[in-house]
Amino acid sequence: MSIAVLLADDQAMVRAGFRMILESDPDMSVVGEAANGEQAVDSARRLRPDVVLMDIQMPDLDGLQATRLITDDEASSSRVVILTTFERDEYVFESLQAGASGFLLKNAPPEELLRAVRVVAAGDALLAPSVTRRIIEQFARRPARPELGDRLEALTQREREVLTLLARGKSNAELAAELFVSEGTIKTHVSSLLAKLGLRDRVQAVVLAYESGLVTPGGP
Repeated sequence: MSIAVLLADDQAMVRAGFRMILESDPDMSVVGEAANGEQAVDSARRLRPDVVLMDIQMPDLDGLQATRLITDDEASSSRVVILTTFERDEYVFESLQAGASGFLLKNAPPEELLRAVRVVAAGDALLAPSVTRRIIEQFARRPARPELGDRLEALTQREREVLTLLARGKSNAELAAELFVSEGTIKTHVSSLLAKLGLRDRVQAVVLAYESGLVTPGGP
């Protein structure tokens, strides 16, 4: 099935460029465009796209507020990838807090944009490598919050292992190889731990793993 994408950016030329890239892939279709945050929210509710490519800085309602409204809608399964020209840490953290499943810079090559859409549409989360490194550096400067560890008590030992490896940036294939199980088993473990912890996706799981002290930056 085709991956339905909604483009939200206040610059028409940027939307046109993204449309050309996405529609070059036979498995993707652009189902709508939005020039501001309010239009993005309305279009997401009406069109139910699989993925919304969301600019951060837009008039009327910025991309972060729009993302929060879209991801808070229980009737919606749309997932949001934040696109920006800015590599600012506050945008990264605010995007994740708003419920974004990915964060990508606008100057990323076309193949990276297509991969981001595929990854997020498949239910995974995506962060540009440079962004991931900076997030880990941020955690390295922040004290752990041991009280969050209580939430991890609901997990089985295997689920804790999976969460630890997720926080290290391992893919499903890498997790399966390291734990000597199938990728299907890994997906089951990931779904289970997300449900037990009340988390939306892998991004939130990684954040919790570091904040709780289960994983430490630079640790084994």
